[in-house]
Amino acid sequence: MTTTILTFGAVFLLVLSAGLLVFHRDTVLSRISEVISPRPKQKTFLSTIQETGVSIGAVVEHFENVVPKSQAEVSVAVQRLIRAGYRDESSVKILYGCKVLVPLVLCALALASGVADQNPFFIYLSCVGVGFLLPDFWLGRKISARQSKIRRGLPDVLDLLTICIEAGLSLDQATARAAKELTIAQPELSDELNVVVLEQHAGRPRADSWRHLAERTDVECVRNLVSMLVQAEQFGTSIARTIRIQSTTLRTQRVQAVEEMASKTSVKLVFPLVLFIFPALFLVVLGPAFISMAEQFKILNH
Repeated sequence: MTTTILTFGAVFLLVLSAGLLVFHRDTVLSRISEVISPRPKQKTFLSTIQETGVSIGAVVEHFENVVPKSQAEVSVAVQRLIRAGYRDESSVKILYGCKVLVPLVLCALALASGVADQNPFFIYLSCVGVGFLLPDFWLGRKISARQSKIRRGLPDVLDLLTICIEAGLSLDQATARAAKELTIAQPELSDELNVVVLEQHAGRPRADSWRHLAERTDVECVRNLVSMLVQAEQFGTSIARTIRIQSTTLRTQRVQAVEEMASKTSVKLVFPLVLFIFPALFLVVLGPAFISMAEQFKILNH
């Protein structure tokens, strides 16, 4: 019986292999030919966009020498770019290049639209000032948006760190695991935790790596977390318990912030009510009365 089963299995595998070779022969041959003589890959739409963006960035970089800047200003700009998530060396050059190109574009638009014909000095001066400050304003918006995402996603990261530590991992291993698992759900925090892991692998002490995380993000809840972790490491208290308490505190603060926003809604509704709803309501309710009163006064006068 065993011999019959083995024979049947061997025959079945041979027939299946022959069928695959017959029906998928073209696919196998194409793969073999690609390995032997690889063809140049066709450019997709996404690769074309990426190459275009790189070329535009390279062009913008040439304009950054026009703007006078000191080393302190460059350091502040680098810190702001890091907080916005831009760590490339060319980011500073692109930022200062935009400070030159954006005013030129605004002046060209003012000239082409004819707006500058009325008061050329004021219009061009406004275009230069607004164009110079617009990249900084955009960068500030990016920083605020990224900090808001970090603030909202930190409790989930702390929960995952707590689970990993209670499962037997150290804080460093739990940080690396959390950074890997949250690449899609929390890309900003995953990026920052990866930097922490890389700094620790480079030989930097754990406390300094976490302090640099607080400086890079400039978020108050991250600073509190780093302070608690450093104190827990110094005094030998339970890190998992510390992280769980911080996570609970952050969730409570989130609920309190939502309740505060809800309580402010009634005050914020006063202005739309007074400016838009009440005038229309008065017009609908008192309009017919005013019309009838006007007609009565006309009859009395006659």
